[in-house]
Amino acid sequence: MGVPVRHARDVGELIVGAVLGALIAFVGLKVIGGVDWPAFNSSNVTRALTTVGQVVAVAVLLLAVLLHRYGRPRWLVNLLSVGATAGLATITLGMPLGATRLYLFGLSVDQQFRTEYLTRMTSSPRLADMTYIDLPPYYPAGWFWWGGRYANIEGLPGWEAYKPWAILTIAVAAAVGVLLWNRMVGATRGIPIALAVTVITIMYASPEPYAAVLVLIGTPMLIPLLHALRGRSRAADGPVGGFRSGTSWPAVVAAGAFIGLSATFYTLYTGMFALTAVIMALYLIVVAWLRASNKAVPDGEIAGQRRSVILAIAGRLLSIGVISGLIALLVWAPYLWSRARSEPASGGTAEHYLPERGAILPLPFFHFTLVGLITLIGLIWILLRFRERTIALALGLTVVTIYLFCLLSMTLTAGGSTLLSFRLDPILNATLAAAGVLGVAELSRWAVGRFGDVRFVIGAVATVSAIALAQGVPGFLSTEITTAYTDTDGYGKRADQRPPGAESYYPQIHRLIREQTGRPADQNVVLTADYGFLSIYPYWGFQGLTSHYANPLAEFDKRAKTIERWADSATPDELVRKLDRSPWKPPNVFLFRYGADGYTLRLAEDVYPNDPNVKRYTVTFDPAAFSDPRFRVTEVGPFVVVVRR
Repeated sequence: MGVPVRHARDVGELIVGAVLGALIAFVGLKVIGGVDWPAFNSSNVTRALTTVGQVVAVAVLLLAVLLHRYGRPRWLVNLLSVGATAGLATITLGMPLGATRLYLFGLSVDQQFRTEYLTRMTSSPRLADMTYIDLPPYYPAGWFWWGGRYANIEGLPGWEAYKPWAILTIAVAAAVGVLLWNRMVGATRGIPIALAVTVITIMYASPEPYAAVLVLIGTPMLIPLLHALRGRSRAADGPVGGFRSGTSWPAVVAAGAFIGLSATFYTLYTGMFALTAVIMALYLIVVAWLRASNKAVPDGEIAGQRRSVILAIAGRLLSIGVISGLIALLVWAPYLWSRARSEPASGGTAEHYLPERGAILPLPFFHFTLVGLITLIGLIWILLRFRERTIALALGLTVVTIYLFCLLSMTLTAGGSTLLSFRLDPILNATLAAAGVLGVAELSRWAVGRFGDVRFVIGAVATVSAIALAQGVPGFLSTEITTAYTDTDGYGKRADQRPPGAESYYPQIHRLIREQTGRPADQNVVLTADYGFLSIYPYWGFQGLTSHYANPLAEFDKRAKTIERWADSATPDELVRKLDRSPWKPPNVFLFRYGADGYTLRLAEDVYPNDPNVKRYTVTFDPAAFSDPRFRVTEVGPFVVVVRR
């Protein structure tokens, strides 16, 4: 079979696997959603059923490994591994959340602005900022844009589509991941690696579903990335020269396409993958330089060999960069064009966050847990094998890159910023876990040689360990799951059947605004501190949740000062005059909380380097400033809705 045909078949398998993974997740979520389950935070029923599903999925994966060992068809092994891996992801997340419409963390914390983004992309396929009107998006829109199309197909509001879309994409990424591992290292090792990476990714990255997707696909893609830079050679032979003839172009295209996809999903992870590619290239250049020095050839020939290899590696790195850059422009072009035109930008402080985890190096291999054990084995295996195994070198250089990234982030704190390196923990854990499975496989071969045929014992212990790790995920995510039940959803209900919060008035407020303005939600600008309202309905916000999630083009800091000046207005004429002089489109709707001294807004201020990094403060509007026919004031529960006529 020719090389192009083989690559076409591999791509076809990935597409079929992705479709199958999506179908399994879709059907699984529909089945789970069709039953009236008890809430996770008041019953252990859903957790028990989660464990049953996980055991079945692990058993099917074990069957797939055995079928591969006994020479059964590749399509059957891949079919079982894709189905079981996607099913494992679906049951692990879908069953504990089966009685709620909300995803992990509900509509709280960071999930609030993520849900707002999906709501925005559901209202229109046009690339736009999640909050601010007439601005291009600053945060990559890829995952949210496709989520919006999913919501449109399903006929769901964005906030309700968030949970199934998150679980579905994680299941699809897990299915693609297991196929990539099977293709590169064989199903005997590929399936266990994919199982470990999937469970650990769900454990550590699932609250950020677009990040989890990149971890599941990105961990196996590290190997093609190294191969793309090294060229057509074995690990023992080192990098080769000849940019045209010595380059594995399918690997270059695959690596570039993946990093480009990453750029449309998550900027931080893209930076880490790009830095990994640079570190890999530098390592290969050093290796080529040293190898050329050891050859008994004339100095002129050594210089030529070095130049050939260095230029080839640089050319491959540049090619990957060009491919990824072109893909990244699909979502980044509008924002970059605005910045290129020197449009005013200030107040964005995305990097101003330094929790304790960001001030220390992550060392998961020193934790007394199953994750700690598998990552410790992975670290040792990488140190032993990086000189002779491509996969060990790729994983090892990634670990080095993550630690360099962490150190650079800590160093930048002296200059008043960070790189948010603590968010790379899931990639580190997944990378070391993948290496750990390979280390266990090597230990198993040694044990068989030393103690005889103990494969059954090893397999049984590995299977039980996998089940133990998987069944611990709901407990590990218990806070995130519980919040999904205690938060009030877009229909004004709590999934645990307890009395809802003030957010239960949102549907009534939405109807009121629609009646009084005569406009759909996406034609109104709302000034509010209740950002959950913007997560549920596609109103534009005059001000964002915090400066850390704000588009720099929105000038968060200047808007905050403007709101404070508005709050000083004593008369309607003064307020209207200030609103009309706003450099940005002013709000035509105000959603306040009712306070003893007037109408209040609770706003946010960046106080980095403090931890917490956000200071809340309240501004109060005088009700007299709205006592005018130009405004219509309505009290709804604890809220005050003001519509400018």
